[in-house]
Amino acid sequence: MTESFALPRVLERTGSFHQSLDVPADGLLTAAEVLLQRGFRLALVAAVDHPGPLRVVYLFTSGLPDRRIELVLTVDRRRPEIPSLAALSFPASRFEREIHDLFGIVPVGHPALRRLVLHQHWPEGWHPMRSDAGPPPAMVDDAGSYPFVEVQGAGVYEIPVGPVHAGLIEPGHFRFSVVGETILKMKARLWFVHKGIERLFEGQDIHSGVELGEKISGDTAVGHGLAYCLAIEEACGIEVPPRASVLRNLLLELERIYNHVADVGAMCNDVGFGLVHAKALTLRERLLRLNASVTGHRLLRGGVRVGGTRLASIPRPAELAEIGAQFHELVNLALDQSIVMDRFTGTAVLNPGDIAELGVLGVVARASGSVFDARVAHPVGEPWANFLAAGATTGDVLARFQVRVQEVDASLALLDDFCTRPGPPHAFGPDHLVAGVGSGSGIVEGWRGAIVHRIEVDGSGRLSRVKVVDPSFFNWPALSVALADTIVPDFPLANKSFNLSYAGNDL
Repeated sequence: MTESFALPRVLERTGSFHQSLDVPADGLLTAAEVLLQRGFRLALVAAVDHPGPLRVVYLFTSGLPDRRIELVLTVDRRRPEIPSLAALSFPASRFEREIHDLFGIVPVGHPALRRLVLHQHWPEGWHPMRSDAGPPPAMVDDAGSYPFVEVQGAGVYEIPVGPVHAGLIEPGHFRFSVVGETILKMKARLWFVHKGIERLFEGQDIHSGVELGEKISGDTAVGHGLAYCLAIEEACGIEVPPRASVLRNLLLELERIYNHVADVGAMCNDVGFGLVHAKALTLRERLLRLNASVTGHRLLRGGVRVGGTRLASIPRPAELAEIGAQFHELVNLALDQSIVMDRFTGTAVLNPGDIAELGVLGVVARASGSVFDARVAHPVGEPWANFLAAGATTGDVLARFQVRVQEVDASLALLDDFCTRPGPPHAFGPDHLVAGVGSGSGIVEGWRGAIVHRIEVDGSGRLSRVKVVDPSFFNWPALSVALADTIVPDFPLANKSFNLSYAGNDL
């Protein structure tokens, strides 16, 4: 329910709350500044085009306790403009560029309003997420090249990489400005496979949307599927039993483990130590087979559903202990090698100040001193007792390796708890009939970082708007920052230490 703008009164409340406030255009900048100063983070910005005026929703979050404030700005359809928040928040500046591309809403005062999502061959004036956009027009054949910032000076040259890469990696273009082997600047150009995921959600019933959510980024099926379900359950007032939350957390930690194990091996492979990579792939295969026994799918699809959770089996603690022992065997093997330690240490450093300025999330942020973890700030179910997020402070490749190792250990400990709690492998709340229009948000600490979904449901129980934010949207700019003064041969290693999703970014 949206009420008149009353931010000061809302901030006086204690405990958890989710509040939506109408904000006038001339009050948006002040309200956003107050929330950022109070420790809230801008988690999502969503434009909404329903009959009547356009709306832009700014979701600010804080925790623990779990607090969420939506600032809702009404936009004149005839003159679609909003005040820019770019001076306050770098993530806001990128959300505004995205909204300008897809909805044609102009952020007045934005310092660099160049395209973000739509490439140069997309025609001017066509905004695909507008309800009146119509069918796609012909693409522009003679579009100019992307306006990369050109670094000039004695000995500076450029190395273009991609967008087509070897193997199965998705497309992304990386433009390096280099002196000798040292990178002065790297610019990533993404959105080569924009799929229209958010438009594909529209019109689906709330249950069928889960499958699409699981496919947003294939290695994060649980994270995105759960964020979607949490948003639906809030919008529709669906009660979820405690047992279902336990099973959901179990799946999240299984997903975290198999991805981190793969990354630990791949990082060693990028410095030429293939033995650890081979052992990690063998362990990952064991984990994928465990996943299949738990949900019937190697990537853990199908376990999380609206209103509850259904598993085929619960992992055995003895098997998890064996997995932990195998994992530490390969980690110790890596850390005992100078070839690994020399290449990891001091490479691609991301400073704590960069984390705060760019809004970086997840493993990358916690390797540079951040303590934010959505499992603590926005827990699924009851808050966890005595849980401490993994962390490091040096911000280099080694720190990101160490945080992954710590997270696997923490996940195994959590799983030992979840798997031994009494109860069946399935749990659902009472059936609920959707009545009226509702909106909700879901926040989940996926293995890359915090995932946020915001949904709106119409009176017939169908999705009218779904906005998705994968942590990769926040973290891709940080890779460019970390690569300054890194040598070109270390780019694959630095890139793997971030391991960001193209699919989660290119929605």
